[in-house]
Amino acid sequence: MTITNVLITGGAGYVGHVLTPRLLSAGYNVTVYDALFFGCRLPNDPKLHVIRGDVRDTAKLAEALAGQDAILHLACISNDASFELDEKLSQTINYDCFEPVVIAAKQAGVQRFVYCSSSSVYGVSDSPDVTEEHPLVPLTLYNKFKGMCEPLLWKHKADDFTCVVVRPATICGYSPRTRLDLSVNILTNHAVNKGVITVFGGNQMRPNLHVEDMVDAYQLMLEAPHEKIHGEIFNIGFQNYSIAEIAGMVKRVVEEEMPEKGDIKIATTPTNDMRSYHVNSDKVKRVLGFVPRRSVEDAVRDLTHAFRNYLLPDSFDDDWYYNVRTMKKLGVQ
Repeated sequence: MTITNVLITGGAGYVGHVLTPRLLSAGYNVTVYDALFFGCRLPNDPKLHVIRGDVRDTAKLAEALAGQDAILHLACISNDASFELDEKLSQTINYDCFEPVVIAAKQAGVQRFVYCSSSSVYGVSDSPDVTEEHPLVPLTLYNKFKGMCEPLLWKHKADDFTCVVVRPATICGYSPRTRLDLSVNILTNHAVNKGVITVFGGNQMRPNLHVEDMVDAYQLMLEAPHEKIHGEIFNIGFQNYSIAEIAGMVKRVVEEEMPEKGDIKIATTPTNDMRSYHVNSDKVKRVLGFVPRRSVEDAVRDLTHAFRNYLLPDSFDDDWYYNVRTMKKLGVQ
């Protein structure tokens, strides 16, 4: 089975803005189906077709799925804070429309469905290594609905409809649509532009993954043999660090890259956000030979260069970098 035509829901988001150009340069014909809350900075490429659409509009999405070989389903209301903004909106996008999307893809003759779940489905765990078999103990509705979609996909898997779930760690690093509401990116923004890194808590463990490695993994899910990924779940993470460790790393890298900033302070304050888990990604290495190649330090360095080169202007004031603020401003329903 050769995959040539790929549809990405949410293909104009943080990860999508790195993934879409990558797939285009690899020779795929790419259709991006996205609500475009954050606009579109994708390349002007004859192999790209951007459709402004809502994943809840199943009829419109079904039209877009005609002739597609694979779907990468990234579209969602991303992260806990965005979920709390409007629970009903988030439920309709992240859960209610999920199975209709799967059915539409299958009926359109799509051969492969890659679902982007989240490693946050594990909630809090004291386990030294959280593998794919670990029970899901979601702390929030975002985690809960991400996890509840997975069995809905399995209902429809078939020999001619390859289904795979990936549970990525927290993404970090630069993208043409960078989010500055994710842990590594937040701390780097504070270090570069405030000279003080504020750490809430500090002991919580977080699995991290460079956005370019996330994109490598998605491309691999399009190219891997059916029998290796069908019906499988893969954690995709790299380095598990505490928030305090990340802060120390950010301080060191920014001081190296921007010595003119002087000594960057770290201020620690209490938090009630105790989400903490240590994700094990050995399975994807064992089954597919996938090993991330970029470190958290690389992500901090990339972001620092982007700030220095004025690619991320007004990083505290512009709502565009922040999911909740943008959706509030747009009055998304």
